[in-house]
Amino acid sequence: MKRPKTWIILFLPLMWLNLELTGGELHSLTYIYTAFSRPLGFKGFHEFTAMGLLDKKMIDYFDSDNQRKVPKQDWMEKHLGAEYWNKGTESRKSKQQWFKVNINILKERFRQNDSDVHVLQWMHGCKGKMQPDGKLAFVDGMDMYSYDGQDFLSFDDKDLVWVAPNQAAVETKRKWDGVQVLKEYTKGYLENECMNWLTSFMGYRKNDTKKASPPNVYVFAKNTKIETNVLLTCMATGFYPKDIILYIRRNGRALTQEDGLISSGVLPNDDDTYQRRDSVEILRSDVSTYTCEIIHRATGVYVTEVWDQKLPCISDGHGLTIAVAPVLVIVVVIIGVVLTVLYKKGKLGQCFNKGSKESVAGSSSSGGSKETQQSQDSAESVQMLQK
Repeated sequence: MKRPKTWIILFLPLMWLNLELTGGELHSLTYIYTAFSRPLGFKGFHEFTAMGLLDKKMIDYFDSDNQRKVPKQDWMEKHLGAEYWNKGTESRKSKQQWFKVNINILKERFRQNDSDVHVLQWMHGCKGKMQPDGKLAFVDGMDMYSYDGQDFLSFDDKDLVWVAPNQAAVETKRKWDGVQVLKEYTKGYLENECMNWLTSFMGYRKNDTKKASPPNVYVFAKNTKIETNVLLTCMATGFYPKDIILYIRRNGRALTQEDGLISSGVLPNDDDTYQRRDSVEILRSDVSTYTCEIIHRATGVYVTEVWDQKLPCISDGHGLTIAVAPVLVIVVVIIGVVLTVLYKKGKLGQCFNKGSKESVAGSSSSGGSKETQQSQDSAESVQMLQK
């Protein structure tokens, strides 16, 4: 099993979630839990969060302030009833307490105090490849823990062993490796139950897939820093699915990067449609015929828009002239970057005490077995950490 690099709060992108098309579509179902040792005091940052991701897109969410597992996709709410969400809520509450207990255990093990904030994370899930018969075949599974931004323990589902990336986790690895039922259950969950839910969720999503939507096409010019030039832009927006072909042509010839063409690439809108902008800087005096050509095969759209040669006013030097054009604003909040900065500044606690010979021991009241949650809530298996 591929083991991802160190991960701290950077939910996306995660190396394990980077899906590639290699002879068949890859799909993934992943659950991520994050708990801090105490509230951070920042708006929007919760002491405990849990989320499910299908193909890198959030499908459910829970946090310690709202105390409710909720759907993040309409098709999840449509296909899964109140009982599902109620059980999921209770499971998330239980795990919140589990994380609280075990962060305290880890702090004691690594001789840490309450002056710093510490973070414990758990991420697990499965990845499958679509076969010619339309069924998913298991490709990879992942079950790993990190503490204060350092990989702590991960499960190798191929060799059926726990992997300790540093000395601090070796004792825990030995204990968990000695519990055969724990290893068999973890492997079975990743390769079977997780895959079953991945298949189900994909089926729900497919049945409610957004209908194909044609693009709206705009061609416009705006001023540049060079007074004698304008930036000619061809924009297609509001289309679905995302595959689209766009050309800016000068007198019939398609422009390329060698002509100075720049492209935004396909970007998401906030309504699950997409947009793309291609632009080229030209002289205001250019009298060539410029056209914008759009091909969107999913909706059978083939559009050619001719630029009307309308130019934006030139600033008179006493103020700015604004070219009015359709504008789509995408607000992307990258929580991980903020928290990574905090971590580097020492706001999220210290790394493991590499000189310590003590480590976290894995056991439960049964003397080393792994507690499991049998509800759908991924049937997530949770190992108790012992003082």
